[in-house]
Amino acid sequence: MRSRFSAFALDRHDYLLASWHPKTRPDSIETNGTIQWMRLEILGSETQGDSGNVHFRATFREARHWQVLEENSRFVREDGRWYYLDGVPSVTRLKPGRNDPCPCGSQRKFKSCCGR
Repeated sequence: MRSRFSAFALDRHDYLLASWHPKTRPDSIETNGTIQWMRLEILGSETQGDSGNVHFRATFREARHWQVLEENSRFVREDGRWYYLDGVPSVTRLKPGRNDPCPCGSQRKFKSCCGR
């Protein structure tokens, strides 16, 4: 999951498609150059044989708007390699206050970090 988040952050569509299971993989991935992925939190994970689930929260910024993508993702292992199958995403808007911790994870206040 962390490698797929990094691929989203670095706009590495080739890796995203290669790590997506062929049964559910799209033909292409749209590029959205306005999204800046900031932080990944793994909330839980479990494996059972060659199947696995990852529950995560990813914080991103699009223009001046902060949002959080939360998803329960399913993975499958084939030939020793994990592939993303699918997930149930939900996106919510974040409105950090000036004195709230910055959503980027820097441990600083929003007003002295990304809120400038």
